Amino acid sequence: MAKKILIVDDEPDSVTFLSTLLKGAGYEIVTAADAEEGLEKVRSEKPDLISLDLLLPHKTGINLLQELRTNEETSSIPIVLVTGFHRENVPQMDFKEWLQGSFAKPPEAYIEKPVDKNTFLAAIRREIGRGKITPALRLVKRNGNERETCQV
Repeated sequence: MAKKILIVDDEPDSVTFLSTLLKGAGYEIVTAADAEEGLEKVRSEKPDLISLDLLLPHKTGINLLQELRTNEETSSIPIVLVTGFHRENVPQMDFKEWLQGSFAKPPEAYIEKPVDKNTFLAAIRREIGRGKITPALRLVKRNGNERETCQV
């Protein structure tokens, strides 16, 4: 049985790109266009992993992340943040450090858009393979200048 991944993203092009990559890698895909729909799909579909955009309409990905992490039924689902939010947008803010300090269980990986397909698939395979969350956040930057990964 294929592992199920929920993609929560409001950009149709991103959803199409990520869905195509993941389907090609053998995963079952479920999608949601905003945080509310994402929460509904988490409850109804029971995904093995969530690919979560940070900037969503109505309710942010951070709000959804917080809800998922504080709910006993969903707190162990691995989450990979995929976002267009870059350090260059707010240079005075260390987003990785903020994520680590703001959540008892931060997301398992943070990937910036535009998404590198190999980096994204590697992060998905790594986290799906773990089967549970781990305390370390792996930061994966598209420019390759900063890369922090956890050895499996």
